[in-house]
Amino acid sequence: MATPPNAPQNDIEPDHDEEEARPTVSSRFLLLTAVPSWLVSLVVHFLLILILVLLPVAQRVSQNRDIVVDDTADAEEIDEFVMESFEPIDEMKLDFDKPPEQMEEAVIAEENIVSDFQELEAATQQMDLVDFADQTAPFSDMMTNDAGLTGNGTSGRGQATRTKMLSEGGGNGGSEAAVVAGIKWIADHQLPDGTWNFDHRRGAKKPGESKNFGEFSNSPRAATAMGLLPFLGSGHTHKEGKYKKEVNAGLTALVRLMKVRGVQGDLTEAQGNMYSHGLGSIALCEAYAMTQDKNLAAPAQASLNYIVSSQDPVGGGWRYQPRQAGDTSVVGWQLMALKSGHMGYLEVPRNTINGAMKFLDSVQSDGGAKYGYVDPGAGTATTSVGLLCRMYLGWKKDNPALEKGVDFLAKTGPSVGNNANMYYNYYATQVMRHYSGPRWDAWNQKQRDFLINTQVKEGQPEAGSWHFNGSHADKGGRLYNTSLAVLTLEVYYRHLPIYKNTASEEDFPL
Repeated sequence: MATPPNAPQNDIEPDHDEEEARPTVSSRFLLLTAVPSWLVSLVVHFLLILILVLLPVAQRVSQNRDIVVDDTADAEEIDEFVMESFEPIDEMKLDFDKPPEQMEEAVIAEENIVSDFQELEAATQQMDLVDFADQTAPFSDMMTNDAGLTGNGTSGRGQATRTKMLSEGGGNGGSEAAVVAGIKWIADHQLPDGTWNFDHRRGAKKPGESKNFGEFSNSPRAATAMGLLPFLGSGHTHKEGKYKKEVNAGLTALVRLMKVRGVQGDLTEAQGNMYSHGLGSIALCEAYAMTQDKNLAAPAQASLNYIVSSQDPVGGGWRYQPRQAGDTSVVGWQLMALKSGHMGYLEVPRNTINGAMKFLDSVQSDGGAKYGYVDPGAGTATTSVGLLCRMYLGWKKDNPALEKGVDFLAKTGPSVGNNANMYYNYYATQVMRHYSGPRWDAWNQKQRDFLINTQVKEGQPEAGSWHFNGSHADKGGRLYNTSLAVLTLEVYYRHLPIYKNTASEEDFPL
């Protein structure tokens, strides 16, 4: 068949049956169909990828064009801006509203919280401490001997009872004036970050060359705790009192220095080891016991949890490193921390207290009247630590070993003179105060008057402080001695007496 003269010229001749029904195609479509499909796909994808890559670059270029660099900015203005970014110490607030998630388990149970407990109103709180003993510690433990008293063991620090206890215990205007001056000296040596340092020159706010500074300049946890405890012992907290800003800054710094691991809060440090932790834990637990501030509950409980986990599982004691066989000195600070936590109704496991009793049994001598360091002995300092622990762990006042031990301390008397051992005085004075009676009266008069007379009265920057050359004085210096001296003069009201006579005891002696 001949090809019509006007028919389109194709490489493939159309089927004669479909030729009249098929429309005429454009040349553009013919061009595309002539290109392999894989090549078209490749080009399209390449263009899409190129657009995606270039778009962010274009956006960054656009943003960069909006940035203005001012090379003329004044350095002083920059420093001022940086300083304004931080709250000054006198405006710092405890802020644990969002504690680490791992700390949440450390908060005490709701039923154990005395939610309406307020500092200086402790004496009005009607609660029997023995009601809490079974929930937090063995009945032989700690504050159970104060059953029937109102408030907790720190209630004597409030205005309602402090003056009365001061007078009844043997304090006087001179001892209180010494406490006020000592606390002021400590406040004047707080660092801007809220901590204290045993090299007290670092925080000195008054002119003059200060001497007798401590060698342990890298132990902020222990130094800060020793700076805080005299404030707390005198009724000053971060909620109330003349020095609430200083206490607030110190507590904030102490919590900031805590190393949190799970439900445990570690306050140890190279120069202070478990000593630092025990002191820091006492400060946190006392502050919580006095205020019931929920923001302190988790850090305080975490510090107790670390003590529990660090106990020697064999001998029941504590020493420099966790789970190391114990010594009486370190045990004393850890047990006092547990006692302070117990006063705040925090968790203190029964087994931990039983272990501490086991350790004391291992270092006692003379039937429990005297105590050694790591073995049975009769050191005056270790005996005072051991006896105070026994008192808080449930020994009755008429225990023959306790009576004999108190007689030993009474005959030894307070440490006085230039080489006075304030570590011994601090513990032994508490033992004698709790035991009371004629031996306490004699002890108190000598100890009280010695401290009043040896406090620096005039001259900056040492007025209000103490320094002796006794035990640990080279390490802790003037801050260490001043802290222990103030705490010793606060003995009249810092803790309620363990052996308080009741009417029934007076009428029917057992």
